Amino acid sequence: MARRAPTKPTEAEMEILQVLWRQGPATVRQVNRRINRDRRTGYTTTLKLMQIMLGKGLLTRDESTRPQVYAPAVSRDKAQRQLVGQMLEKVFEGSTSRLVMQALSAKKASPEELAEIRRLIRKHGEKSR
Repeated sequence: MARRAPTKPTEAEMEILQVLWRQGPATVRQVNRRINRDRRTGYTTTLKLMQIMLGKGLLTRDESTRPQVYAPAVSRDKAQRQLVGQMLEKVFEGSTSRLVMQALSAKKASPEELAEIRRLIRKHGEKSR
């Protein structure tokens, strides 16, 4: 069966992706246990979501093992770039500076994060010359 290109994940789907990005490929039960550390959700709910995500192209599934093991079909960086790009266009009318200013005013950045931001700005400035 042909799969569609990955679509924008919902909030619940992002939660599952975060678990898989952190701990690597896992079974539904392992993902459900991790989610239940933060909030209660049923095993069948997690299973259904992961099946939907498989159909959307957000996850892959190794069917050669029992229980089946799921993994993200897209890297964390790629998903973040895709979501930020969509938000940049929809919310900030394509203005990178407005996005960055809002991000920095919404939550205090650590000294390490600020140093990384400065490094990226310098690197980006060198590329545009």
